[in-house]
Amino acid sequence: MADPPLNAPALFDLSGRVALVTGAGSGIGQRIAIGLAQCGADVACLDRREDGGLAETAGQIAAAGRRALTLTADVTDKAALVSAVARTEADLGALSIAVNCAGIANANPAEEMDEDQYQTLMDINMKGVFLSCQAEANAMLRHGRGAIVNIASMSGVIVNRGLMQVHYNASKAGVIHMTKSMAMEWVERGIRVNSISPGYTATPMNTRPEMVHQTREFERQTPMQRMASVDEMVGPAIFLLSDAASYCTGVDLLVDGGFCCW
Repeated sequence: MADPPLNAPALFDLSGRVALVTGAGSGIGQRIAIGLAQCGADVACLDRREDGGLAETAGQIAAAGRRALTLTADVTDKAALVSAVARTEADLGALSIAVNCAGIANANPAEEMDEDQYQTLMDINMKGVFLSCQAEANAMLRHGRGAIVNIASMSGVIVNRGLMQVHYNASKAGVIHMTKSMAMEWVERGIRVNSISPGYTATPMNTRPEMVHQTREFERQTPMQRMASVDEMVGPAIFLLSDAASYCTGVDLLVDGGFCCW
């Protein structure tokens, strides 16, 4: 007897999954958290900000008919992350998917950058991703399954023209290779780990009025002649977390409007 036809839409269904999203108070993290809920997941939303962003995310998740949990924590604090995962599992159920979006960006010429600027960014962008993955994976390993997506950047693959951000570029290159390394450590124990490397994206940080001239240059340099919207990172995240990507691990998915082709 022939195998039944594949139910392709069901591959993207996240019903019954419990997600944790860091950096969920704004930008890409906020939109991904909401998108996961729209595909059926209950979502724990973590951020260090206390400006109402998390409440807004939770409200949108509730509007999608799913449960939300808000968690205020710093991703550089291991104990806080372990506690956040424990709270997630106590309130929502066994953690099965996670997206690590928390990160910062700034710039300075390498010869002028002071140690504090360098270290603060590296602590959040690299150490924060490592500690988040560690806390999430320790829960997933107990359950024998899970999927993690880390948000890297095309700046981990190329050097951006006109942007003096050696620490940022290095941190994102580190996230990409950290993702591949973790994927191989956990590949036989049921956890998939992948990354998304966005190109220039219209986040609140990139759409400030004082950024208008830089934004136009970003668009000029991109083959698609525009920046991505934050919504354009939702589909790739859902794909990598869902059963549609069941044979994908250690992948870095460039979502850059063709930028890295030139």
